[in-house]
Amino acid sequence: MPDERMRHSLSEGAPIVDAAPQYLSLQPKKNTVLVSHGRPPWYGEDGKRTCDAYVVAVSGGSGSGKTHVARQIIQSLGSIPTVIILSQDSFYKHHNEEELALAHANMLDFDHPDAIDMPMFAACLADLKACKQSNIPVYSFSEHQRLEEKKYLYGATIIITEGIMALHDPALRALYDLKVFVQCDSDLMLARRLQRDVKERGRSVDGILDQYLRFVKPSYDNFVRPTSSHADIIVPGSNNAVAIELISAHIRRQLQERANQFRQRLALPHRYLNGRSGASTLECRLEDLDLKVLPQTPQLQGIYTILRSKTTSRQDFVFFVDRLSTILVEHALQYLPYAPKTVITPVGVESHGQKSDAKNMCGVSILRSGGALERGFRRVINDVPVGSLLVQSDAKTGEPLLLHVMLPQCVRLRHLAEESWVFLLDAQIGTAAAAFMAIRVLLDHGVREDRIVFVTFLVARGGGVSVLRRVFPRVTIVCGAVDDQMREGWLEGVQGEGNPEGIGRKVWVMQPGMGQIGDRYYL
Repeated sequence: MPDERMRHSLSEGAPIVDAAPQYLSLQPKKNTVLVSHGRPPWYGEDGKRTCDAYVVAVSGGSGSGKTHVARQIIQSLGSIPTVIILSQDSFYKHHNEEELALAHANMLDFDHPDAIDMPMFAACLADLKACKQSNIPVYSFSEHQRLEEKKYLYGATIIITEGIMALHDPALRALYDLKVFVQCDSDLMLARRLQRDVKERGRSVDGILDQYLRFVKPSYDNFVRPTSSHADIIVPGSNNAVAIELISAHIRRQLQERANQFRQRLALPHRYLNGRSGASTLECRLEDLDLKVLPQTPQLQGIYTILRSKTTSRQDFVFFVDRLSTILVEHALQYLPYAPKTVITPVGVESHGQKSDAKNMCGVSILRSGGALERGFRRVINDVPVGSLLVQSDAKTGEPLLLHVMLPQCVRLRHLAEESWVFLLDAQIGTAAAAFMAIRVLLDHGVREDRIVFVTFLVARGGGVSVLRRVFPRVTIVCGAVDDQMREGWLEGVQGEGNPEGIGRKVWVMQPGMGQIGDRYYL
């Protein structure tokens, strides 16, 4: 989870744009995640997935420059959503003792299709393409073995797979949106392989040449080169700038066609949904929204009076926010499942009560303002993991962007996610754009809708909560207060759509609200 200094540097509603792409290495020069300006919505107003991740396959002989071509495509794309480069080398099969001995003697054929676990590769790629998480194997070239650990991947808009057999298996080819074959001179491929294996994998020249003549060259002639007939485009292994630009232009066009913008319809649903629902959202009763609102006691009303005041000092604001978040989480606990429990007191009397029946439990805060509930959450539930999601607004469109995902282990593993209860923490539900995205992320990981408890300080009755409740009716929303209106305004100094002069971009503010909660809490 980002530390406090990172949170302090993030401004609510302001996007984070990397000045230069950053590569987070998952396996040296192979599986990488390129972090760019974030992942836009991959779902519609109904909460259902509207588009898959765009998958590009890059195949070719060993040393043809497949990884280099993949990186060139990314660099040519420029400012793009999150990209994953997925290497087929991670999916070599697990080897027994006899196979390991052959591998260390350069006598095991790693260039045959049977050396790769094609069903596992297809299953992991299918999950990533369907916007779900995947845990891919990690392969050690020095040990010639698949390791026990796995690497968690999620959130790509573009997936680039590369490998010598990337176009060989029909199940894999069915998952690709664009198929590329890198064609290269055999002498150049051998020279590149020699340089790579000596430098990166600690192999001897004699062993490399023996393996090349025994396995690599025959495999290329028999299995790899014939797959070029399946390619949509053939790219030269060097001097390929024109081909790279053509591929990048095609990908950019595909992403533009898949763009999905609907935050304004969430912010002011009564302008767009009257004809569908039959009644204005502003006329909806709280009972219709099924919100779990705290009892409006004098203590609670006093806390909100202090928090809404612009003259409240930061010290007092932090104190009462922590107090309010503690009350909210305590109230939210009643929506967990419980089982009867009987204990014997020290005087020998039976006492009947209940204990939590939730197998796995965790918290997930929507940064930055959601972090204001974490201290109260830990006061009440101090022995469960807490993860985070960073959802910020695009500078031009105002649409939500997913910039950071760090989820607890019980959510990252799908078989555990199905049995987990997740407390989703955010300061308010206004347009509900961040809430929409956060819930969709949890559902993509396999968390059941009825096991998500959304804990928040404020909800705007006239905002996007009515759409959120209609789309995700089984999510429990626990809030401290409900404000009636969302006011439409402009964020000055930011050039956005419909504002070519840079007057600002459209924003929606809850009234009366509590101001910029993240700024008031952390700054």
